Amino acid sequence: MVVWDLGGVLAPSGRALPALAAALDLPEDDLAGPYWNHRDPYDLGEPSEAYWARVGRDLGRPLDRGWAERLDRVDTGAWTVLADDAGELLGRLAGRGTPQGVLSNAPASLATAVRGASWSGVFETLVFSADLGVMKPDPRVYRAADDRFGRRPADIVFFDDRPENVEAARAHGWRAHVWTGGESAAGVLADEGLLTG
Repeated sequence: MVVWDLGGVLAPSGRALPALAAALDLPEDDLAGPYWNHRDPYDLGEPSEAYWARVGRDLGRPLDRGWAERLDRVDTGAWTVLADDAGELLGRLAGRGTPQGVLSNAPASLATAVRGASWSGVFETLVFSADLGVMKPDPRVYRAADDRFGRRPADIVFFDDRPENVEAARAHGWRAHVWTGGESAAGVLADEGLLTG
């Protein structure tokens, strides 16, 4: 089974902040700190309204429920655009009948958006930190994912853009690799016997 991270792997990581900064009419640099500083509780299941309220407090600007809903739409929209190279690999693996899954640190609203995306149909199972209440690189994530995927650790090939997540996955027994792009991932998958030329 091939398991993919979402942000920075399946979806490019540079789209959300510019779109959100434009919606708020702010410089992107002003938004980056507040956006990322509160992300872990959000990825662990905190409601979106609470997350955006925290972001607003850091910005010195109240963000009410209406703003939270609007910003959440912009944010999830940015993180559900599939990267071309990742999409090509998903299609090639699906064509070979290779089981695929997702393991991502992501809030509940993004998990819902991904499950509803047209490209998510290639995945057998999608697992998100908001569902589990624990996030990568915590070892409990990989154990919980094994149960959800119904696979032994040695049966999972995993791609993530963060080395600490890859190291934790390897320590758990997954065949994990740092994502550096579609071309190198295709080489890994070929070496694993999961893709041919």
